[in-house]
Amino acid sequence: MFQTYESRGGPQFGRNALPPIREALARAGLDGVIVPHEDEWHNEYIPPAFDRLAWATGFTGSAGAAVILRGAAFVFVDGRYTLQVRDQVDTALFEVRSLTDEGVHGWLAAQAQPGLRLGYDPKLVAADTLQRWKDAAARSGAVLVQTQGSLIDTVWNDRPAAPDAPVVPHPLAYAGEDSASKRERLAAGLRRDGAQAALITSPASVAWLFNIRGGDVERTPLPLSTAILNDDGTATLFLAPSKVTDALRSWLGNGVSLRPEDELEAGLAGLEGKAVSVDPASAGSWFAQRLEAAGATVLRRPDPVMLPRACKNAVEIEGARQAHRRDGLAVSRFLAWLEHEAVRRRVDEVEASSRLEAFRHDTGELRDLSFDSIAGAGPNGAIVHYRPSTQTSRALEPGSLFLIDSGGQYPDGTTDVTRTVAIGTPTAEMRAAFTRVLQGHVALSRVRFPPGVTGHALDALARVALWEAGLDYDHGTGHGVGSYLGVHEGPQRIARVANAQALEPGMIVSNEPGYYRTGAWGIRIENLQVVTPPAPIAGGEREMLGFETLTLVPIDRRLIEVSMLTAAERAWVDAYHARVLETLAPQADHDTRAWLEAACAPI
Repeated sequence: MFQTYESRGGPQFGRNALPPIREALARAGLDGVIVPHEDEWHNEYIPPAFDRLAWATGFTGSAGAAVILRGAAFVFVDGRYTLQVRDQVDTALFEVRSLTDEGVHGWLAAQAQPGLRLGYDPKLVAADTLQRWKDAAARSGAVLVQTQGSLIDTVWNDRPAAPDAPVVPHPLAYAGEDSASKRERLAAGLRRDGAQAALITSPASVAWLFNIRGGDVERTPLPLSTAILNDDGTATLFLAPSKVTDALRSWLGNGVSLRPEDELEAGLAGLEGKAVSVDPASAGSWFAQRLEAAGATVLRRPDPVMLPRACKNAVEIEGARQAHRRDGLAVSRFLAWLEHEAVRRRVDEVEASSRLEAFRHDTGELRDLSFDSIAGAGPNGAIVHYRPSTQTSRALEPGSLFLIDSGGQYPDGTTDVTRTVAIGTPTAEMRAAFTRVLQGHVALSRVRFPPGVTGHALDALARVALWEAGLDYDHGTGHGVGSYLGVHEGPQRIARVANAQALEPGMIVSNEPGYYRTGAWGIRIENLQVVTPPAPIAGGEREMLGFETLTLVPIDRRLIEVSMLTAAERAWVDAYHARVLETLAPQADHDTRAWLEAACAPI
């Protein structure tokens, strides 16, 4: 059931870890070590056995890094975690620095002393990232030293066991295309690009390519594994034998060779003389080193699975619709329960989160949450990636706001929805801020745009109403979402940070503008939406892409200052609520149906 980030992190971790780490530095003749967030597979969410950053610092966010020296230590986080990091990390031991404005490479260039020897594990650092570090170190005179494995592992005595979940087939009824077809389609691309093989290091790409799912990563049905795709459509999949069943062997078929994961290095050596595609942005630099040592030619190319995986087929899109209908009813049942309970007794963040998870379990289709629920009452709502614990849980008090960001993993789709609700009567200031966030959300829902446009070009639409009032938020506006895979996936995104990937039909992205008043409350409205195929506009000259909203959960009408909305914005809200009611009411119990009718009434 519900788990919190504090179960793996906290200030005590850094206090306990720093002394043995520094002893290991002395033994290795190093002045420091770089500890990235990434594991060997460069997952966003890390199994406890590989979450070295959490053990070393106490910080459990999904992005970050640390530099630990013999006499100082630094932890780098982005804008999502500026409050969380100070709750989890002992700031008397670690100096908190910006991951986006500076990062490890910025620190190396400007702060590292000449001759400083810093260790790093090549399996944990992608080739592109390592090159940035080397360039920065060259400017300061620091020296990067490749270690044999992770220095952290040598002193992590209570390290959890590695995950060992069985790998299972992902049926064609959900995948929409069999693995042989996918492999041949991608192999044709390899042949066009002059590659004889591609190294697939992302577990999500492995899962999609072979139509398999696993249980090695919390909240994401991933098998920790690596694969080699050949230009004839055959492949080799490296898996721990304990994860392999007879059913899996039969499912994979004759075109896929299964080998133990400890034979991966030998498998790379077998590519001698071949041109091999390797993604320098996501594969550990160790892979290119091993391939070059084996006599292969390394082609620096994007993961060939990433874009096809992002562009969902018709079966996956319909699966997403079904998952969101199911999930929308569960969230609506929760919101109806919350509205009734929060005004009559004390409900806190932990109870609310657990209750929402229970409603999702009641669907009978939930496999897991898609991430630990973010449930912030009052000032906790201003902590963008806050997770409640028994130590921090606040009551949902009258006159406050409650932000709940949550999602589910269903076999037909992955969901992610955020709603901000008023507990009692909201203030005029809350309503004004909420309405500006809503205006940005509506703008990004309604937009039509030509093929070739990136999410970067659309990001400002979600912020203009906030900017007009001198407000903004420090996180991205939209991320890609997988099909019973990761709740965050690329290459698409909607953010101020430049992104070269155009939005393409079938891509699912979130639409989640927000506003956060530190120490008071937070607001975010999030739906998932899928990019629709090009279609004409009456009187127009070009066909345009657009978005179909997938999420079906009412938006709190009590927080909308209707006078601030344009006629088009009011029409969107009413049409959205009418669709929510029409879709969910026939499946709802009596009490939830009554709540939906009131929640979805025209504004």
